[in-house]
Amino acid sequence: MFIPALLVTWALSLLVPVLGAVTWTATPFNPASVPLAVRSPYLSAWLAQGSGTALNGAWPTFWTGSILGWAGYVKVDGVAYNWLGDPAVPGTTSTKATQKSLKFTSTQSVFVMTAGPVDLTITFLSPVEPTDMVNQSLPLSYYAVSAASNDGNTHSVQLYTDISAEWVTGDNSLTANWSTTTGNVLTHQVQLASQTQFGEIGDHIQQGSAYHSTLNTVGATWQTGQDTVVRAQFINNGKLANTQDTAFRAVSDRWPVFAFAHDLGSVKAATAPVVFSVGHIRDPAIQYIIANNGRQNRSLFFWTRFSTVADAISTFLHDYANALVRANAFDAKVNSDATRISSDYASVVALSVRQGFGATEITVSRTSSGGFNTSDVLMFMKEISSDGNVNTVDVIFPAWPLFLYTNPTLGKQLLLPLFEYQATGQYPNKWSVHDMGASYPKAIGHNDGNDEPMPVEESGNMLIMTLSYTQKSNDLSLIRTYFNLLDQWTQFLISDSLIPANQISTDDFAGSLANQTNLAIKGIVGIKAMAEIASLVGDTARSSNYSSIAASYVTQWQKFATATDGTHLTLSYGDSSSWGLSYNMYADKLLKTNVFPSSVYDMQTNWYSSHANAFGVPLDTRHTYTKSDWQIWTAGLVTSTTVRDLFVSSVRKYAADGKSSQPLGDWYETLDGSVEGFRARPVVGGHLALLALQ
Repeated sequence: MFIPALLVTWALSLLVPVLGAVTWTATPFNPASVPLAVRSPYLSAWLAQGSGTALNGAWPTFWTGSILGWAGYVKVDGVAYNWLGDPAVPGTTSTKATQKSLKFTSTQSVFVMTAGPVDLTITFLSPVEPTDMVNQSLPLSYYAVSAASNDGNTHSVQLYTDISAEWVTGDNSLTANWSTTTGNVLTHQVQLASQTQFGEIGDHIQQGSAYHSTLNTVGATWQTGQDTVVRAQFINNGKLANTQDTAFRAVSDRWPVFAFAHDLGSVKAATAPVVFSVGHIRDPAIQYIIANNGRQNRSLFFWTRFSTVADAISTFLHDYANALVRANAFDAKVNSDATRISSDYASVVALSVRQGFGATEITVSRTSSGGFNTSDVLMFMKEISSDGNVNTVDVIFPAWPLFLYTNPTLGKQLLLPLFEYQATGQYPNKWSVHDMGASYPKAIGHNDGNDEPMPVEESGNMLIMTLSYTQKSNDLSLIRTYFNLLDQWTQFLISDSLIPANQISTDDFAGSLANQTNLAIKGIVGIKAMAEIASLVGDTARSSNYSSIAASYVTQWQKFATATDGTHLTLSYGDSSSWGLSYNMYADKLLKTNVFPSSVYDMQTNWYSSHANAFGVPLDTRHTYTKSDWQIWTAGLVTSTTVRDLFVSSVRKYAADGKSSQPLGDWYETLDGSVEGFRARPVVGGHLALLALQ
């Protein structure tokens, strides 16, 4: 295929080094924000790294950017070094450790910090265990610290870390209380004194507790109290006092912290890692609508194995070595699969996995006798940063490749709440609902039918995702149980997707538009998907009818949607100067429905090859911004590996450009690589689109 000179120019632009304050080795690159403890919408701690902020150059933050107090010190031969967070302790002397390296994988962020004659290796491990529902549902995350001499001599080493009460609220004027339990495991538990079930402030849940834990090994000490007091105790003495501060107070009143110290003794060779866990646990986790506008409280799935939080934490800490083995195996598998595309692609995927899963929670209901109904497992996703909806269909859809690749059953569990709710007949519209609730974690539906209206978008999405799950899993339960709903949505698509009415699509920020070419693509693939679904359940007449309709629509669509000069698809029918990313054609590839002729794929491939800006191809001609997820989806439909790599490397270039310090944003400017909006959203699961095709 002819590759224009513009593409060569674009490729050369990727070789320009990104300048910043980075003084360490970064592998595979230095991301805008480094995931530290990312397991759920409420356990989401990041290092706002920007163009070069070390682990001890700023406080870790919640995904919103609000500070999460998290501090670390080490004493080496009596000299104190700060390795985590950015604390100031009046009346004491300490030095900043020097960051030597940063490496991230799909599950881990590993820092090496030099504290004088000793190097610390700090591993932040947020497990991703898609095939183990208990482990995947546990809102706990590891960090482990190992020390080694870097000068060949033996050194006396003591380690310290704490978290603050900022982990439990979005309003630091509220009162917290706390307790410490001792035994084989040391655990600090902190929570709001007055809680709001299912309530949020600043996207922090105002319910449940934060937990900071470590094994009670020889040389371990602990303390709770004012930040400067507790930190000074360690800096001055190398150990803590094993005392509790019981003056419960506002989070910002003398900033209570919850600390541990470990005396590592004389260190020369690398020590066994000192393991800590942080977590945020609440019960119930989700409020869920059932028949007759009823409400059901749902719990996180891990409760099916553990009767207490203490049991869960103890098992989690003792499992670290095995969890690390599993994480390394998962990382290696993802990296191997993604590297078959390119190293750039592998790096984008690695940054996306924790973020995608970090917006989700796996839940279970209770039986009438109070036990857990393990046959009723539902997964919920928060639409992080854009509007906080529950299980938004057009957010699950771009994220879908993450679940198809790692475990399609998770995809089924995300779709089930949407199916179950609409099967009760409470949702009044003939098309698919947009989401399960306006405000996470309240999955209470939209019985008034006034959810954000994306009728073609969501109906097509549900049909496409349902068929792709069925194809990957060979499980016909969804299509058999909800056949009538799927058929209802198909009937709507038949009436409204060839010439879509003026409406919004998933890219609602770009505004509404009539006759959207890409929306029609989704509708047509959705109709064909229903033909395949009907075939799978033996309804050959319906299958044949819908296949004929889809084929007829494609022929008409080509005439409506192709620019007059025949060089590209339009953004909207009749506007030959317009164009956009036709990412919905990816669904045709994924489902192997082949409704669109290869000539259309070739035409789009050729067009995109000459329409890239410095940081990628614009979403459409209305603006110069783009979406990273839809670019990778488009990479999956083009017919040239060179153009595929153009999309992939553009996203990688943006992710590494140092112009942002927020968790990876999917909406950005193609001219200069600056963030346009959104952060930490699960749609980055769409970056695995190429893996889902393998």
